[in-house]
Amino acid sequence: MGVVWRHRPSESEAKSTVKKPTTPWSRHWRIPGERDACQPIIEQTQRAVEEAGLGETVAFAVRLALEEALANAIRHGHGGDPSLEIEVAAAIDGQGITVSVEDVGPGFDPDAVPDPTAEENLTIASGRGLALMRAFMTEVEIMPPGNRIVMRYVVPSGS
Repeated sequence: MGVVWRHRPSESEAKSTVKKPTTPWSRHWRIPGERDACQPIIEQTQRAVEEAGLGETVAFAVRLALEEALANAIRHGHGGDPSLEIEVAAAIDGQGITVSVEDVGPGFDPDAVPDPTAEENLTIASGRGLALMRAFMTEVEIMPPGNRIVMRYVVPSGS
């Protein structure tokens, strides 16, 4: 098991009018590690979130987290080498949405990523994408050796 972060929904998130999806959806992609190849995945996932009725808050959270994970795979995992492939999966079930992004890079130690909100790190660009993923998704898990991230947005109970 990798490093797992869990985000508890705020009171406003828990009271949101998001409905639980009733129609399962899943897709799997293998794409070259370049920005242009990511856009169709982002668009298809967004469309599925909208069609599932998960709402704007979930759509925004998933889009941001997916964009950041793909950018990290391209930049950090593959060092910008477009010949290396990225594997992406997304699934919507009765509880929410799960997205995973895996590159073929050597991985990283998530505990070594500096906290971008700490005063001494405010001018360092590193760590912001991971912090955003952790802030917007319910669960974020970095699977060893650190080249696969699994993110989950769980629709709050009572929605």
